[in-house]
Amino acid sequence: NQLWIGILASILFLIICWLIRDSLNVKDLNGKHVFITGCDSGFGNLLAKQLDQRGFHVIAACLTEKGSRELLACTSLSLKTVILNLTDSISIDNAVEFVKQETDGEGLFGLVNNAGRATPMAPTDWMQIDDFNTILDVNLIGLIEITLKLLPLLKKAKGRVVNVASVMGRLAFLGGGYCLSKWGVEAFSDILRRDMQHFGVKVSIIEPGCFKTGVTSSEVIERDLLRLWNQLTPEVRESYGDKYFVECKLCDSDISKVTKCMEHALIAKYPRTRYGSGWDAKFFWLPLSYAPTLLSDMMLRMLLPTPAASRKSVSRVQLDV
Repeated sequence: NQLWIGILASILFLIICWLIRDSLNVKDLNGKHVFITGCDSGFGNLLAKQLDQRGFHVIAACLTEKGSRELLACTSLSLKTVILNLTDSISIDNAVEFVKQETDGEGLFGLVNNAGRATPMAPTDWMQIDDFNTILDVNLIGLIEITLKLLPLLKKAKGRVVNVASVMGRLAFLGGGYCLSKWGVEAFSDILRRDMQHFGVKVSIIEPGCFKTGVTSSEVIERDLLRLWNQLTPEVRESYGDKYFVECKLCDSDISKVTKCMEHALIAKYPRTRYGSGWDAKFFWLPLSYAPTLLSDMMLRMLLPTPAASRKSVSRVQLDV
């Protein structure tokens, strides 16, 4: 009994120590510069507003002039915006130059790589190579390029890099470039964290579950699915059936669960390496990623639609038996 009491007391002590350590914040954050990509809507837009209210000098990168105007209209004068297209190296260079001018030799305290796209997302044999490139160019190659070009400023300030990945970067279950890009973000972030630890730069990964944002809105997903469906050969269409359309029904509308993780990664004295954002991420997707492949495949088969050809094949086998 004394042994078990000692073990439980030790575990409780470690949990309390971790909670205290996790709650410690960096001092004198007011006026520090943070650059956020993908601020037209969703996570980036909300985070820019939160950090602006905290007193950060936020540099918000938007894809469109409309997104930039709307963000400027509801934030303080210290928040600045810049147009950024992560598929265009010239646009990236212009944004980096803008950040250099705004930081004025102080260095960059925070880089939040939030910009990304999810579609097209569909079964692999619906895809063309351009469908993969469309996502990889933004979510992975663009993220790497903007990070590499801002690293000197981050090293100067001993700052933070916060990369938005996904639970699909830990458990791939939907076809297209999205899962591939997020696995790439996970790997790049791990390598970057180990390389930059010698220079005082901390790197964190945000792994959201399913959330309703501009990236994952059902209208955008369904539009891309319809486009891909119309391009398929009659044979492939028949093998899947007319009713085969993937629809994400477990999306959470409270995106603040994600931006709170991003904020913690920036202000905490000891930021976490990974943040699972959302109850579905914490208690389903991430635990499932550690499960044996046989179990995770079985669970995903139960959750995802089954092609018509597969259903017919199962019926034939049962009849033969």
